[in-house]
Amino acid sequence: MKLSPGNVLPASVAGLLLANAAFATNPLIMDQFTADPTARVFEGKVYVYPSHDIKAPPGYKGKPNWFVMEDYHVFSSENLTDWKDHGVILKQTEVAWADPGAYAMWAPDSVYKDGKYYFYFPAIAKAGGFRIGVAIADQPYGPFKPQATPIEGVKGIDPSVLIDKDGSAYLYYSLDKIFVAKLKPNMREIEGEPAVFDYLPKKGLQEGPFVFERNGIYYLTYPHVANKTERLEYATATSPMGPFKHAGVILDEAESGCWTVHHSILDYRGQWYLFYHDKDLSPSFDKNRAIRADKLFFNADGTIEKVVPTLRGVGRVNAGSEIQIDRYSATSGDGIAVAFVDEANPHAGWKTTLSAAKSWVRFNEVDFGAGAQQSIEVRAKAPGRSALEIRLDKEDGPVIGRMEIGQGSDWNIASAAVKGVPAGVHDLFVTQGGGEAIEVDWVRFR
Repeated sequence: MKLSPGNVLPASVAGLLLANAAFATNPLIMDQFTADPTARVFEGKVYVYPSHDIKAPPGYKGKPNWFVMEDYHVFSSENLTDWKDHGVILKQTEVAWADPGAYAMWAPDSVYKDGKYYFYFPAIAKAGGFRIGVAIADQPYGPFKPQATPIEGVKGIDPSVLIDKDGSAYLYYSLDKIFVAKLKPNMREIEGEPAVFDYLPKKGLQEGPFVFERNGIYYLTYPHVANKTERLEYATATSPMGPFKHAGVILDEAESGCWTVHHSILDYRGQWYLFYHDKDLSPSFDKNRAIRADKLFFNADGTIEKVVPTLRGVGRVNAGSEIQIDRYSATSGDGIAVAFVDEANPHAGWKTTLSAAKSWVRFNEVDFGAGAQQSIEVRAKAPGRSALEIRLDKEDGPVIGRMEIGQGSDWNIASAAVKGVPAGVHDLFVTQGGGEAIEVDWVRFR
């Protein structure tokens, strides 16, 4: 993966880059840090509204080694492979009531109602404390105009809004506990006083609520520190106001040790997905996160199957793109290692080292279209002469291509003819074909 380092690309440049690059793998966004993704379906596309982690700017006076967030982007995709960055949609300096130096633009949400898009976001008020604001737009990507004041009677973070089947809207948010309030039809005020869900597990922080409805069941999903770091749990009810009964765990604590795991869940074209984050691009500092997505499934009784995080992600990859085999769906185990291409620039992505004879990496759901590709290219390097073999669908299937990798310390693009490439979607197997260890950045078909 090769995007320039840095926190943000200009919106015009980012849009062009992301419109032509495949990010069907985890993390979804490579050129900047993203977290707390709320995914929504608008106008036939998936729009993801994450928070935006940045490095502390010069003169920053906030808490050291903490979350630093000054604005929001929105990303969209129709195929869950090609993600377009629509650029910054709201900055802390544009919110009249917010402290412009707080850098606390945490987890947001966006919903559509009566011809308008409503963007809900937390920020620290000039008067102190976290409040929740609303910005309104005519398009899902903005421009969003923030309201002059935050929502009266609401103090907290991580807003999430459910629009029920009858058109009623409910605001969920957190402040060590999880709260709910019904929104007035104007979507900017609440009716009555907020209620607290005080019957959830008592031990450990609860935050980041996300509520959805499926087959008459309302699912309250939320991060919970049951042990040392957050995991995703859920509770169910027959009403958007509850009472909710704890039902289980959706996602276990991250193996990486990332302390937070904010999320959202949606149905897109008949498949349910979990959007969440981890610290893929910042292994040593979990306040710089990266958003991910994996498929989510329900049991017949409506309970949620536990999601197993993957590197592969959810989108289908075109055979003609740079296929990042380091985001594999399976490996042979022994002889496979993954590391950053450039330790000084994690945004450049990863490389795969195949060191043992016949060690392999499987990358699923590669779309070969009409088939009959003529060649394969590999960006690779090896300390001595070595070889790669390419197979489809089976690790011991017929070799459709083999390439020799010359000795050298620099990255080079090697190519070889392939034959008998079938049409359609297939799993790709890249196998060490003998000789020295090989480092592979990407492969692609022509």
